[in-house]
Amino acid sequence: MRYVEIPRSGLQISDPLLEEKRRANRRYMMSLDSDALLLSYRGEAVLDNPFTLPPVKPHGGWESPTCQLRGHFLGHWLSAAAMHFAGAGDLELKAKADAIVAELARCQRANGGEWTASIPEKYLDRIAQGRHVWAPHYTIHKTFMGLLDMFRYAGNSQALDIARAWSKWFLRWTASFSREEMDNILDVETGGMLEIWALLYGITGEESYLTLMERYRRDRLFEPLLRGEDVLTNMHANTTIPEILGAAAAYEATGEDRWLRITEAYWKSAVTLRGQYATGGQTLGEVWTPMMELAARLGDKNQEHCTVYNMMRLADFLFRQTGEKEYADYWEQNLYNGIFAQGHWHGHFTHGNKSPYPDTGLLTYFLPLRAGGRKAWASETEDFFCCHGTLVQANASLDRGIFYRSEEGSGLAAAQFFNSALKTEIEGISVNLIQQIDTLAGSKNFSSSVTGSQQPGDSRSVYPHNPGILKTILSVSTGKPLRFELKIRVPWWLKGEPVLYVNGEKTAPVNREGWICVEKTWVQDTVALELNRGISVWPLPDKRDTVAFLYGPVALAGLCDEEIRLEADPAKSQELIVADNEREWGLWMDSFKTVGQEKNIRLLPLYRIGYEPYTLYFPIRKPTGQF
Repeated sequence: MRYVEIPRSGLQISDPLLEEKRRANRRYMMSLDSDALLLSYRGEAVLDNPFTLPPVKPHGGWESPTCQLRGHFLGHWLSAAAMHFAGAGDLELKAKADAIVAELARCQRANGGEWTASIPEKYLDRIAQGRHVWAPHYTIHKTFMGLLDMFRYAGNSQALDIARAWSKWFLRWTASFSREEMDNILDVETGGMLEIWALLYGITGEESYLTLMERYRRDRLFEPLLRGEDVLTNMHANTTIPEILGAAAAYEATGEDRWLRITEAYWKSAVTLRGQYATGGQTLGEVWTPMMELAARLGDKNQEHCTVYNMMRLADFLFRQTGEKEYADYWEQNLYNGIFAQGHWHGHFTHGNKSPYPDTGLLTYFLPLRAGGRKAWASETEDFFCCHGTLVQANASLDRGIFYRSEEGSGLAAAQFFNSALKTEIEGISVNLIQQIDTLAGSKNFSSSVTGSQQPGDSRSVYPHNPGILKTILSVSTGKPLRFELKIRVPWWLKGEPVLYVNGEKTAPVNREGWICVEKTWVQDTVALELNRGISVWPLPDKRDTVAFLYGPVALAGLCDEEIRLEADPAKSQELIVADNEREWGLWMDSFKTVGQEKNIRLLPLYRIGYEPYTLYFPIRKPTGQF
């Protein structure tokens, strides 16, 4: 079954974790000075000089006026601003973004009516001449994408006008190269330029964008993928992922099957045949590992944030095309152990408890997976790595991936489990769907952290200990009686069988290809699904006696600064982990510890780790003379 993305105006999130991340993201975006964001664009357009330069401190790192990637972040910022507006109706952020777009139009006019980049055209000419320049196409793509997202999500028609005028420059420039010369140019990181032309074709239907799609088709990557060859081992991951996202956009714009086959071949090579870490990520030092050989690549530069975000975008595309739950499983695992774990961390300290470290962290470019690793947190204005950009985009789009509507309009799918809601229509009839996660903590307020609302006889006595159950309650209301199918994902981490209730009555669940399917005539109805999380063991594919532990989809990090060997029957490794400090006030705590070891350690969700050293993978050894 194929699915379509529900417009963000019809989606709402109320989950405490998602809301905390989104608020932190908005605060960061609003704190950045617009003049500093625009500095390189104004400089390239010669709008600013020593006599008219705004009194602004330039951003540092990759946004420094001396860096060849200067200006790349603004495109990300515009995309994120548009997503914030589409999801939450944030008029203040939109006004800031609209003003920036207007200034980019001014830069374009000063440049002669086409060129709008923060870098000079000659950077691309140097690439064509075989001279080294640091990824000019990558930088340009970010600005283009920001403009198109401002049109698609925020309705800014001026942004589309800028992009269309700018594309004329590329149509002329690429016409001067042979196919081989263009292929050589494409060997230097092109980012998502193919995606830009596909989006513009989908918006306008103009043939010129088909021409640009053809010129930016990277067959040196696409053809061997289609032949089933491994062209990714040790390949820079985030050079290739945006090119595949371009193929995905080309399929959506044209419907040509070859583009879909390219994306599926890439996923098979990058994920299915290559294997994943327990976090869901895969890379070290920004490159793909050898297939199913991950053990030698537990380092301090695993899982670049950009790869997490962009592979989640690819998973979303493939889910919508196929309806296969593996892509939603992948999304969930990377959301918790990538997006949540690598950005907008906030430590919560109470009752006078102090930490020697800061209580916030903006972004960790990489996620160390070596024993005793530490997250390295970037500054707000002095680094601006590529991952600063995917940070603001990822945390502006936290409403994505939760709900989908079938392409023919005959049903809905709940793919992720967060407090959330959607408003849509099926067969012209309004449908409201509210999802609420019951923490089973014995509080009438599902997400309450206080005890004041508890009463005798509630679920405190039913669950004296953490039940380890994720219970989602889906309430459906329709404008008039309407028959359709509601599907709820059965996650990979489920222990035992799901328990289903329809309007309070326990019902035998219908499980089709990993989805609980409830088809009925809806008016005012409630569906509840209980999923037992438990502890899962995730071994390295090439070193099966070295494992990580997960609680549901959440990777658990041991609080230790060295590799620790655990003694247990490898077949029963999950029994090493038991609840620890399981309850605080009105909340169950997802904290654990090992048992039966000479030295036991505590384990916390990886996304809750700030500055402490941690270890994710542990060698398992049978105790001498036992088992």
